[in-house]
Amino acid sequence: MSHATASTVNGMRGYLRLSPSSRSASQRRASSNARSTPKAFSDPKSAEFLAAAVSPSSIPHLIGLPEVIVTGRANVGKSTLLNAVLGRRNLLHTSKKPGRTQTLNFYRVGPPPGQLVLVDAPGYGSRGRPEWGALFDHYVENRAELRRVYILFHAKHGLNEVDRIMLSSLDEQCQASAGLKFTVQGIITKVDALRDNELEKAIKTIQKDIFDTAPTCLPPIITSALEHPHYGVEQVRQSILEACGLGRAEMKVFRPP
Repeated sequence: MSHATASTVNGMRGYLRLSPSSRSASQRRASSNARSTPKAFSDPKSAEFLAAAVSPSSIPHLIGLPEVIVTGRANVGKSTLLNAVLGRRNLLHTSKKPGRTQTLNFYRVGPPPGQLVLVDAPGYGSRGRPEWGALFDHYVENRAELRRVYILFHAKHGLNEVDRIMLSSLDEQCQASAGLKFTVQGIITKVDALRDNELEKAIKTIQKDIFDTAPTCLPPIITSALEHPHYGVEQVRQSILEACGLGRAEMKVFRPP
């Protein structure tokens, strides 16, 4: 990894209480392997691009599968993370140039007819465009199949004012429906970009900023998807399944030892 060592990122498991120390290493590996292939994600080749929407009128009418949508500032690592979640290397195009995603892209998850739909939204912020924001807003406000909105935050950069505006808007909509329309959850990306001595403070600060801005937001998931082994990807999968009524997920707040 570029800055944080692999052992440091793996040590986050202890912080997050993800694997009880009372179990043997072999038990933990077996448990991790069992969790790593939930039914909807067990066959990566079955994930398939369905459609792209460039305007509200072009948002596709699908077969009623539950949907989750993922958004974040441009260059937050969204495509890299979603490829890891889907178990594919390049189903979603990745680029070092921010703003590669310019449409709402719909992906089926699970063998036909599928179990859920993952929607990749264009990035927002200084690299975004007003029409992308209008398209995202229309989808969130009107999509009956929507179950959860995931909003990504770069571990090294934290939240800026645009992030807070987006998060606050989603929180208001969630509160207005008492969480019955959709829920909101943060995902912290690129923890491998942090140095060892930055990790704990950065995560605590981002978590506090999220909860201060959006009290209804579910505890953020901490991830690293660029390097191998991935970290937090399985938690994202379990969260998606839970949001879509297809499984259960543990919600853990970051607490240092």
